[in-house]
Amino acid sequence: MSTLTYPEVGATRLGPLPRGYHHLHHRTRIGRGAADFAAAGAAVTEWRMHRAAGARVEAPARRAEPGGSVRVSLGLGPLRFTAPCEVIWTAYEEDGRTGFGYGTLAGHPERGEECFVVDLADDGAVWFTVLAFSRPASWYARLAGPLVPLVQHWYARRLGRALRRIVAAG
Repeated sequence: MSTLTYPEVGATRLGPLPRGYHHLHHRTRIGRGAADFAAAGAAVTEWRMHRAAGARVEAPARRAEPGGSVRVSLGLGPLRFTAPCEVIWTAYEEDGRTGFGYGTLAGHPERGEECFVVDLADDGAVWFTVLAFSRPASWYARLAGPLVPLVQHWYARRLGRALRRIVAAG
């Protein structure tokens, strides 16, 4: 029995994103060619991108797999927000695509789903996309109101920059 906190499971993979949520779509170019695609896909699915962006990640599995749990926390010192999630879907080089989507569990400040995907375009460009839908689940997320989408966009951009650095160091 799932303990996900929202009913629209899988919408970040299959679309469309459901109504009644804040939507996030951030896309950034990461590199070029098969080697950059492979490096970026591994960094995303093995949690290295999140860690490089400053998040703490607790995941029992080495890489994202459906049904796997993960706890991502952000913050400074004792002021940390922890986000428990469950991996909903994965894509491992399916048609030039690698990534995963995870959904919120009880204790997450938001309700919804987020995915992190690397695509290899026909022209050889490597793109990183963050796609999400969410709405407040905790009192402090409701209190933060319009600041939450701004923080989510900031974090998506931060992930893209971290991933670009990982690929460049490759």
